[in-house]
Amino acid sequence: MAKATKAKKAAAPKKAAAPTATKAAKAPSPKEVLMEKYVTDLKDKVGEKRSDMDLLNAAVKACGPTIYKADSATVAASDKEELARIKKGFIAKKLGVTDDAKADAAIADAVAKYGKSVRAKHRPVMYYLIAKALKKGSVLKG
Repeated sequence: MAKATKAKKAAAPKKAAAPTATKAAKAPSPKEVLMEKYVTDLKDKVGEKRSDMDLLNAAVKACGPTIYKADSATVAASDKEELARIKKGFIAKKLGVTDDAKADAAIADAVAKYGKSVRAKHRPVMYYLIAKALKKGSVLKG
């Protein structure tokens, strides 16, 4: 009889392994955190209820690593030299618009939409607004 008991114990099913803990949610990347800020600015400061995310991504890409540097991440709309750099480096080179009057009007439109009182105008949001004002979103999206 003792042998039968041993057989039953050997045949007993093994306990299921305890379920492993689920992986914690991945922390957002620095770019994702910044994108949230940009979307919030477009919604709250500019008044866009639905942003063109493809265009915003293209604007972020056009800015390159400058979005991660405190000084270059924002645009000083009162600095004439900075606006000239935007006109030459972004509007002329990236968007292909060489007409100074159109470029100046697009910059003025972007500043007005963002709000003159807003000191920290995020560069990608400005590029987004400028591209929209010039109707060059498709060029920027590439």
